[in-house]
Amino acid sequence: MYAIVEIAGQQFKVQKDQQIFVHRLDAKEGDKVTFDNVLLIEDKGKVTVGAPAVAGATVSAKVVEHLKGDKVTVFKKKRRKGYKVKKGFRQSFTKIQIDGIKASGAKKTAAKKTEEKPEKTEE
Repeated sequence: MYAIVEIAGQQFKVQKDQQIFVHRLDAKEGDKVTFDNVLLIEDKGKVTVGAPAVAGATVSAKVVEHLKGDKVTVFKKKRRKGYKVKKGFRQSFTKIQIDGIKASGAKKTAAKKTEEKPEKTEE
């Protein structure tokens, strides 16, 4: 069973007990977080696609740690002008572990419209 969920503006394919790095979340280490913007759920070959999200479906996770990514160096230079600028950047990440995927709203059935036609009466 897997799900595609939107976390902090990005979409991730997640499974139970998987650890992923997402953009920094406002939660402390050890906290439990839930994500309710589930876009797709696959369970034993049965795929449920939301429009845009699957109603009632949630993904629960635990915050493992906060950390920073590798340093990205930005270097600009214009030749023969003496212009050089060197900057660095490190993205903040949160490592989360997926605890479970709840697909209670995955069984979404379309409501059947039944229109009753008035009976024709002969006069």
